[in-house]
Amino acid sequence: MSGIAPPVADERTALMTYLAHQRRLLRVTAHGLTDEQARSAASVSELSIGGLIKHAARCEAGWTRLILREPHPAGDGSDEFRLAPGETLAWALAEHAEAAARTDAVIASIPDLGYAVPAPQGTRWIPADVKEWSVRWVLLHLIEEIARHGGHADIIRESIDGATQYPLLAAAERWPDPWFQPWEPARPGVLRPSRRSDSGRDS
Repeated sequence: MSGIAPPVADERTALMTYLAHQRRLLRVTAHGLTDEQARSAASVSELSIGGLIKHAARCEAGWTRLILREPHPAGDGSDEFRLAPGETLAWALAEHAEAAARTDAVIASIPDLGYAVPAPQGTRWIPADVKEWSVRWVLLHLIEEIARHGGHADIIRESIDGATQYPLLAAAERWPDPWFQPWEPARPGVLRPSRRSDSGRDS
């Protein structure tokens, strides 16, 4: 497989292809991590890889509910960016996969990307004059949201063990004949560098 999105032929394919690609890049940051590592925060913020994957799952699920005009479940979102006690990395990845599959199915059932999606009223982050978005806008927003958090996860992962995107993809997807060394777990007692000089970074 490749580290970039494949060619696209039309708007719908482009939006769904890039959404899938950004999901893939976010998920690969968790490859080979333990639950403890997935919970670890690399900066003064509470962001962790497990928490970011959990947030991405909830984000997709929330937007899908808006598209379907379903009620939003109650909750204060206080644990949105971290794995709560009893939540594991495997659980977060499964939640993310389930949310992504539902998004894909819902979008496939909507013939017109201009279909109106109502904006929740009385929410601080939504301008008062915005009453609705289109499905097109929602997909663009999801791509933006997941790409932004994928960048957060890239930095956190590199801080954990020096791993970067392409070596992780090559290891997780078992690329044939990659042009660099695929990521491997560190041997006991061997410290991985926090920076790499090879082509493992995205370009």
